[in-house]
Amino acid sequence: MEKKRRTEIAELGEFGLIDLLTSGVEPTNDSTLRAVGDDAAVMLPPAGEAVLCSTDLLTEGVDFDLTYFPLKHLGYKAVTVAGSDILAMNARPSQLMVSLGVSAKMSVEALQELYEGIAFACREQGIDLVGGDTKASVTGLTLNLTAIGHAPKERIVSRGGAQQNDLICISGNLGAAYMGLRLLEREKRVLADVENPEPKFGGYEYLLEKYLKPRLRRDIVDALAEEGIVPTSMIDLSDGLASDLLQICKASKCGARIYLDRIPIAKQTYALAEELHADPVVAALNGGEDHELLFTVPLAMQEQVMKMGCVDVIGHITPESTGAYLVTPDGSDIRLRAQGFAEKE
Repeated sequence: MEKKRRTEIAELGEFGLIDLLTSGVEPTNDSTLRAVGDDAAVMLPPAGEAVLCSTDLLTEGVDFDLTYFPLKHLGYKAVTVAGSDILAMNARPSQLMVSLGVSAKMSVEALQELYEGIAFACREQGIDLVGGDTKASVTGLTLNLTAIGHAPKERIVSRGGAQQNDLICISGNLGAAYMGLRLLEREKRVLADVENPEPKFGGYEYLLEKYLKPRLRRDIVDALAEEGIVPTSMIDLSDGLASDLLQICKASKCGARIYLDRIPIAKQTYALAEELHADPVVAALNGGEDHELLFTVPLAMQEQVMKMGCVDVIGHITPESTGAYLVTPDGSDIRLRAQGFAEKE
């Protein structure tokens, strides 16, 4: 990019920049009455449906590293991060607001790349970009995202509804995003002083995609609706299986048993973990940023859940007094912790 003409943000000014970045953005949802271009967006959900709203803050150097994170992918992932919180309430995201803190090192062209990724993800997921703001930043790039969605009140799911004997279910596989990050960090470290670096990513493309371009699991919410299933609790897997399951246990005042041999882990996750002398199970339990959905359903719905074909049942809910444990194939219980394994008890 830097070989091409670099346009400084000051050349356009704040309003000129906003006009450029949001040009061509047109709402497609009926619930969006007014989007970009006014002092506030105007939304009207269908009659009888409740509005859901969540916000996420992503900061350079903490949540992403621009050394290896393409800006288009960052924009795409930002939409996934924001939208997943709405999906985790068994609703569908319909609008998004994006505010940026921008440092002087960023050019107009760089921000256009970022917005291309945001716009692509929004089009793919049927989300309207309805507003935002830009400000100067002295600490690097910052993204603040506000996602808005709606759903019938009776279908909204929280973390606090899990009941004893409910099945614990997850979409997708776990640990891949974390291992993708480990791979990027390894190549950055190894190639730090190399003039023309050529990172070795061969065979691990899936892991890179899971970290750099995770997809919203809207298909899971759609499949649940098709099967007539309303989960008793649900959460977005952003902090790792152990931590997020413990959040459900805390909110629902319950315990849990999950089984090690039922946790789905991708072949590439196993392969890279072996190469890096890491434990793929620790990656699955504590890696985070998978952005899959963890949810519970009544035991009587087991057959319906299994018919979906995109969900694994990994355990069940127990009384609060029993605690939350990982059960190994030999029958040993390991207490779940938010940041790793405890000693066997």
